[in-house]
Amino acid sequence: MIITYSPEGAEPQHLDAGRMRASEIQIIERTVDGHWDAIREAMAEGEINALRVVAWAVKKRAEPTLRFADFDPWEGELRVRLDAREVGLWAARIFEKYRSNPDDLAEAFDELRDSAFDRADAEKAIADVTAPKDPAPAEEPEPMSVDGSATA
Repeated sequence: MIITYSPEGAEPQHLDAGRMRASEIQIIERTVDGHWDAIREAMAEGEINALRVVAWAVKKRAEPTLRFADFDPWEGELRVRLDAREVGLWAARIFEKYRSNPDDLAEAFDELRDSAFDRADAEKAIADVTAPKDPAPAEEPEPMSVDGSATA
């Protein structure tokens, strides 16, 4: 996941939370008194406490002395976006769930495009999952002998 931090009057920062070190996860878990899986799920749902603590942990990579209490974004300054790998996984799930209902599928794919950090990643993932699949290869005919009978 990519957390976009857009402080007022400053350039947005893109914080890659897709790959966290074990030590960072431990700090995050202690800070919010929760388990990483639950924190990741809450972050995916846009829960502010999860977004804040993970964004803070990622920012500490470049600012090691940054204290949690000193990282206090305003409401609306943090937004989670899906990275390329996550977009691909979601595209496949969406296609399987809505393939029989084109209207719902189109709406779900639009939401995926809006949730992706890079819209091009979403377009590629959607194209990949909706591309016609090659049918199974035709069976090879049995070889024939000179007299026209099948050989075994």
